[in-house]
Amino acid sequence: MKSKASAPGKVILFGEHFVVYGVKAILCSIDRRVTVTAEKIKERKISIKSNIGNLELEPGKAIKEIDSPLKPFYYLADKILQKRDSGIKIQVESEIPLGVGLGSSSACCVAGAAAISKLFSELSKEEILGMAIEAEKTIFQNTSGADCTVCTFGGIMEYDKEHGFLKIKSEPNFHLVIANSNIEHSTEVIVKDVKSFKDNNENEFSNLCNNEHELIKEVLELLKKNKIKELGEKVNQNQKYLEIIGISNDKIRKMIEIGNESSYGTKITGAGGGGCVFALTDNSNLDKTIKRFKEKNYECFSVKIDFQGLNTF
Repeated sequence: MKSKASAPGKVILFGEHFVVYGVKAILCSIDRRVTVTAEKIKERKISIKSNIGNLELEPGKAIKEIDSPLKPFYYLADKILQKRDSGIKIQVESEIPLGVGLGSSSACCVAGAAAISKLFSELSKEEILGMAIEAEKTIFQNTSGADCTVCTFGGIMEYDKEHGFLKIKSEPNFHLVIANSNIEHSTEVIVKDVKSFKDNNENEFSNLCNNEHELIKEVLELLKKNKIKELGEKVNQNQKYLEIIGISNDKIRKMIEIGNESSYGTKITGAGGGGCVFALTDNSNLDKTIKRFKEKNYECFSVKIDFQGLNTF
């Protein structure tokens, strides 16, 4: 017996870092996906194959003893196989670049939870989300669950620490051009650096949080009205706040400059210090923006919002 599931990646549109301190963030899922195929096998083992390597182990191993980026899949399979006398073979295919803030790990966890669980039972999206967040904690212990949530349900969401998640009903029609800096970065280190900035600049940081709060309110209204050019102005405004808290660098500033030559606005998405930026476009300036980045030898591609979320088949 086989089952298959796919889940989209994600982009943080607004609010990264400030969300840690109580401000809302706005995320969307993107039309690049991870697809996981799971198969029940007679042999008592968990076998995982992917484009980043393979893992094959017997069930019952302690998760802390497994040193592999594939351990969320092992965790999910091992949990499902408890009290079952069989094994699972897992194949992972991904369209999402790894480690650049586009939700690759969350999409893996969501698609993995859906495909593996479907071998034995039918679960709701909420139940699959709970499993996916548990699996993601094997690699990101302090995950908020925001990425897994948007990968499960698709579309655009607002998230804050106090109230959790709320799906935004708007379906704005824009493209994002994603450009990769190819600078390795550690989210954990950058989050600590932002906290250090906050501790040393309490008043300035408090004002920035207030400014970001007001910006998010304005963005939510613009999303309802599909006002893409005005959204671009908010993208650039948000980037200025990210510059102040110190998560940018010369290469990223150059990428922002390139994006702003033709798009409506360009900013970091995710932790910063490396990873990706996105440029907000529509059909009128999409190709021109891609061309600008490619002329400067940046790896880039375009995405739209994925409104489907998790898909099982």
